Amino acid sequence: MAKKAKGNRVQVILECTEQRESGVPGISRYITTKNKKNTTDRLERKKYNPYLQKVTVHREIK
Repeated sequence: MAKKAKGNRVQVILECTEQRESGVPGISRYITTKNKKNTTDRLERKKYNPYLQKVTVHREIK
């Protein structure tokens, strides 16, 4: 069970952008936290995608 977020930190889900365009089955997603006061825009991180077997850009989804 996930811990309750304290203060301004919220949990966000990062989803691979490259995989959706390529049509490969499966979805690569990661869960992380961010400070919504300091980071108001959506997060973008380079993470490993096991379906494509390479590092791709993962963006925050709602």
